[in-house]
Formats: sequence, structure tokens, C-alpha cells
Amino acid sequence: MGVEEEVMVEDSACELVLVGEESWLLGWGVGDNNGGLRGASRDCGKVFRDVPSDIIIQVDGGTFSLHKFPLVSRSGRIRKLVSERRDSDISRIELLSLPGGAESFELAAQFCYGINFEITAANVALLCCVSDYLEMTEEYSKNNLSSRAEEYLDFVVSKNLEMCVEVLQNCENLLPLADELNIVTRCIDSIASKACVEQIASSFSRLEYSSSGRLHMSKQTKLELDWWIEDISVLRVDLYKRVITAIRCRGVRPESIGASLVNYAEKELIKKSNLWNQSTNSTVNQERLVVETIVSLLPVEKFAVPITFLFGMLRSAVMLDCEVSCRLDLERRIGSQLDIATLDDLLIPSFRHAGDTLFDVETVHRILINFSQQDDSEEDMDDGSVFESDSPTRSPSQTALFKVAKLVDSYLAEIAPDANLKLNMFMAVAESLPGHARTIHDGLYRAIDVYLKAHQGLADPDKRKLCKLIDFQKLSQEAGSHAAQNERLPLQSIVQVLYHEQLRLRSSLFSSYPDDDPKPMQQSWRINSGARSAAMSPGDNYACLRRENRDLKLELARMRMRLNDLEKDHVCMKRNIERSGSRKFMSSFSKKIGKLNIFAHSPLKGSSSPSAESQRSESKLTERM
Repeated sequence: MGVEEEVMVEDSACELVLVGEESWLLGWGVGDNNGGLRGASRDCGKVFRDVPSDIIIQVDGGTFSLHKFPLVSRSGRIRKLVSERRDSDISRIELLSLPGGAESFELAAQFCYGINFEITAANVALLCCVSDYLEMTEEYSKNNLSSRAEEYLDFVVSKNLEMCVEVLQNCENLLPLADELNIVTRCIDSIASKACVEQIASSFSRLEYSSSGRLHMSKQTKLELDWWIEDISVLRVDLYKRVITAIRCRGVRPESIGASLVNYAEKELIKKSNLWNQSTNSTVNQERLVVETIVSLLPVEKFAVPITFLFGMLRSAVMLDCEVSCRLDLERRIGSQLDIATLDDLLIPSFRHAGDTLFDVETVHRILINFSQQDDSEEDMDDGSVFESDSPTRSPSQTALFKVAKLVDSYLAEIAPDANLKLNMFMAVAESLPGHARTIHDGLYRAIDVYLKAHQGLADPDKRKLCKLIDFQKLSQEAGSHAAQNERLPLQSIVQVLYHEQLRLRSSLFSSYPDDDPKPMQQSWRINSGARSAAMSPGDNYACLRRENRDLKLELARMRMRLNDLEKDHVCMKRNIERSGSRKFMSSFSKKIGKLNIFAHSPLKGSSSPSAESQRSESKLTERM
């Protein structure tokens, strides 16, 4: 069909456009209910063949034979480039660094030719970027591609969270232009707003009246309403970080943010690692970036994420050799809640060179230091209330200390058989907790015994230094019996064990017969109280010492009264000696002296004092004389 052939067109809204070697009579598209552009029907005209193109567009290796008029009528950039090549019959234009490449230019060309298509969440970001690059604005044509894409972004995408996430995914390959055009920011703000509104709505749904008629918030055991957690987990890590930051600024619950971080880490570090099945430099760098990003986004509140998750992130950070600040942050967070950890959590494999320990003992030691410092700071705040009370109740920090001490003893017993474990590191872990943290030393004794058994070449001075960690007064009867027969212990330690076992046996014997001899009973009480005070915390120990101090003062007062009585007797007896001087009196005097006991308890009711007895004896002696 020739160019000179006339075509009768009834629809004046159609105009002639040429695409390649074919010409189509197409109508400009109109927006559908979703704000998109739908394809127009191709039967609104006849095909014109053998019409040559007058411009060639090259985009990323792709070539498009097109026509100047439909392009220059809507694209300001192409209009400027065509005007520079007026001398040549066929213009060849190369578009460098076009966002989206040939795919995006094809959509823009279809829009210029009137071939309608639907704008969706999958291509709206691409259309915004290419329209900005080609300058397809209202300045060159009404209802141009730029304004149509912006309207769809503002009135359709921003109202739907799933579409915002899809647009963000498509922006990953369009940065930084998509960020400059404010596409990324608008989608992130929309997601954060919807997450915040969802939390407010869920909070209202949890309001209920108590039995007293007061309005309160019911406890929410699961984060079932945080449906956005799964949606945003498909984002790339840099965009995910910006979304979480925006959500946090809107005041979303720390528990929700923590749940999102756990879900994202599970997908990025576990599932994708299983799919790759190989560690290349790119995958290692990507995983390192994910770990460091997640750690930087962790909420400051305690228990916002499970402690098992923190240990998992720490293992990944050690294995991937993340930044020191990342690992130290994890160690600090773990140390603040170490009392809820388990032994499996502490067993962090060592990923260093051969010849090192099986487990990363240095990392655990730093965690324990963080825990001890945090515990000390809490105790310093409560010193007044602890030391002014005689109550033996322990503060929560002391309870945490006892739990961690038991955990550390189990950890020491687990790592003790390692032949590469140095003595100084073993002792550093054992000494990382204060002395009052262990109420009983059975676990520490067991760990040291395992270490001595695995390191039989240890020198005697090192053995003695290691056994000084054990307070043998805090060993149970079973552990003490075992230690007394343990040939691996140095001789000085065995002597200490036997000495304390003897004291314990003596105490138990005198406790069984409290009325036979008051003196051993008093002595055994002091031994028991000393052992008990050694096992107590500073606050409880102080209270016990105060009580012992009061008892000692009463005992001293009794001793002074008895001493005064003895002095009076001594004066009376001296007078009698000066008067008589007979042997009979001296023999009776020696018998009286033998009956005196300054360590005896105070006389019972009805009994006479020594001074009264001496006066009666003196009167009897005078009668006889």
C-alpha cells in the first residue's frame, strides 16, 4: 500500500504515527479506574507500509528505528538532540545511561506513539525515572508521561503497603535517581505510616475494662497483627534499614521491630545461605553487611529480641569477621541479660587459625566482664537499701549473679578438657565474677578437677595458684570428701580440705549435744556463722556481722561483771590471809579457786554469785577460828 493512498478516518482524535516499517492509526489512551493506561485497539485505522523511519535511537546496545515527530512532541531531551542534527537526513541518537535501559525506552516510545499500556507498581518507578531522563514533562505536552506516573504513585501506590514494597524493590536498580526523584522516600513514609496506624488500631482493640471498671490494656502474647513484618522482609538490606529507621521514628513497639529483625535475619542469613551452598567473596560481604545492619537496628530496650538470637548474631559476626564495634555491641547486649542464657548459648565456636581453642573463650570472657560491670553499677545504686537492712532477701541483681555463677561453672567444666586452653584464660573466666556470686563452690571445684585431669603436666606452682580459686569452706560434704582423696590437688589444698572437714565434723558433733558443754557450742556457732557469712553477699554478710557484734558486746559485758566479782573476792581473801595465815585456810582457798570458771555462762536464777559464796565461806571460817 503506497504513501499516496488516501485513508478516510472518521475519528478526529486519531493521528498517524509510524513504528518501524508499519504505520498505525492509534488513539491516545485514557486513564482507567486504577490510574493506569490501557492498550488501545489497533483497528482504528489501516496499516501504512513501506514508510521509512527518519531517526535511529540507540540505547544500551539496542536500536530503535522511529520517527521524529511523535518523539519530539513529548520528549524535551530528544527534541534538543534532533535539533542538533538538522543537516543529516537520518539522525542517529545514542542515549547514554538511560534508567532501565532498552526496556524503559520502549515503554516511553509506546507512550509517545500513543500505544497505551497499563501503569502498575512494577513499572511506575521505571516510568518516573525514564520520563525524568527524557524530559517528558508538561512543558512539552499535556498529560505527559511524567505527570501520569506521578499521579499513579501518589494516589494509588501510597495507599497500599504491598504496592509500596513492590515499588521499593524495583527502585533497587534505579538508585540514586529514584531517590533524587523522591520515589523511595514517599514509599518509605507510606509504609511507616501504615505500620504506625496498624499499631494504634491494634492497641485500641486490646483495650478492655477490668473488674473494678478501670480501662487497661490487655497483654498481647503474639504479634499477629504486625502483618507488615513479612512484607518488608523482601527488601534489599539498605532499603530495609531505611524502612525500619522510619518505623522506629514513628514510635512502633520495640517488640515489633525486634520481630521484624529476627524474621529478616532468618531469611537473609539462613535460607539464602542454604541456597548458595558456597562461600564466595560476594556472598560473605553481603552476609557481613546484613549482620552489621541488623545489629545497628537492634532496639535499646532489653528483651526486645530473644537472647538466643543475639548469640546467633554474635556467632555470625565472629565467623564473618564483622567490625569490632558490631561485636562489642552484641557482647554488651548479651551481658546485660546473661542470667537467662544457657550453656549452649555460651559455646561459641572458634573460627581462627589451627591450634586455637575449640571455643571462643575470649569473647565469653568479655561478655562476663560486661555482666559484672553492669551488675556492679546496679548494686551501687542500691547500696543504701541493701546495707541498712537485716533482711536476708536478695536483690534481683544478686539472683542474676547466682544464676550466672552456676552457668560459668558449667561452662568452665565444658571447656576444661581442651588441651589448647591456657591456664591464665581459664582463671580469667573463673575470676570474672565477684567472690559473693558463688554460694557453693562444688561446680568450680569440678571444673578445676577436670582441668587438672586434662593438663597433667601442669607445674605445682600453677596448681596451687589454680586451687586458690576454691573456697573450701563452701564445698558440700560430698565434694569435700572427694577433694580430701583427690591426688591431683596439691598437698596444701588437701590439708585445707581436711582442716575444714574437721571443723565441720566438730560443729556437727557439738550441735548434736548442745547441753553438755556450753563452750564448744559457742565456738561451733562462730564457725558456722563464719562459713555462712562467707557464702553471703556483702549486704547479708554485713547484717550477720552486726548481729555477731551485738552478741560479742553482751558477752564482754558479762565478762566485766564476772571480773569485778573476782576482784572483790580477791580483796576479801587477801584480808583473810593477812589475818590468819593458816594452811587450812589455804587449802580451802585453792578448792574455791578450782571451782571458778570465767568462761562459764551467767549463773542461773536462784544461784549465788562468787562474791556471796566467798562471804559465806569467810563467815564459816571465822566461826571455826
